[in-house]
Amino acid sequence: MIEQKQSQLANLELWKQWKEEGWVPAKQSLIESYLPLVDYVSSRLAIGLPKSVSKEDLSSFGVMGLIDAVEKFDYARGLQFETYASWRIRGSIIDGLRQGDWVPRSVREKAKKVEDAYQKLEQQYLRSVTDAEISAYLQVSETDFQQMLQDISITTVCSIDDPIREEDSETRLSLLVDEKAKNPEFQVNEFYLKDSLAKAIERLTEKERTVVSLFYFEELSLSEIAEVMCLSPSRISQLHSKAILRLKGVLGRFKNQLFQDS
Repeated sequence: MIEQKQSQLANLELWKQWKEEGWVPAKQSLIESYLPLVDYVSSRLAIGLPKSVSKEDLSSFGVMGLIDAVEKFDYARGLQFETYASWRIRGSIIDGLRQGDWVPRSVREKAKKVEDAYQKLEQQYLRSVTDAEISAYLQVSETDFQQMLQDISITTVCSIDDPIREEDSETRLSLLVDEKAKNPEFQVNEFYLKDSLAKAIERLTEKERTVVSLFYFEELSLSEIAEVMCLSPSRISQLHSKAILRLKGVLGRFKNQLFQDS
């Protein structure tokens, strides 16, 4: 505890030297201090990626995200840098992988079909739809649907730095991290976004909610979640994929409504 306090005080002094005095060695020290974040985030992302993607590539992309986070972070606001940097690192890694075309077109098309199916059916029925209903909509067997989920599992690791609209530079991160004071319109939109996501999470099945909670809030790996829930890693991967595709469908509806009203 004492060592942690000393480390926090040391980093606070480095932030002052970098942000207020522009002292580059302080910036370099901050980057070195937070390098373990890159290893942590890249290790978690590597779980759902093909073996052809090297850990070195992930770390390289992640370091770029960390540098960007150190340059843009406003320490004076009293926010947790680790949380902010983790999103930047994650986004940088996925952006780097996307530029390298790491997901085949056929897999992207499958993911889009399943996401659209969840979005349309859950909007129609106003509840969580079953695998049988999704399979019928897609005109495939339930066995084939489960295989589709397995195939597209690597696409459900989505970047928070994705643009809200393809033609815009504004990102999903801008909905979560406020660089400046929020205006009333932003606050209303943020409220409805959080409300929509909360309702969407409530509609997830119990197992899907458990996977989301353990992965994103308890920060367990998919293999660790498999042990906790006494299920196979592939089954956990499928549950994670379904949960994320449902939530992305909600974000899609929110996005459409947001820009219809604007």
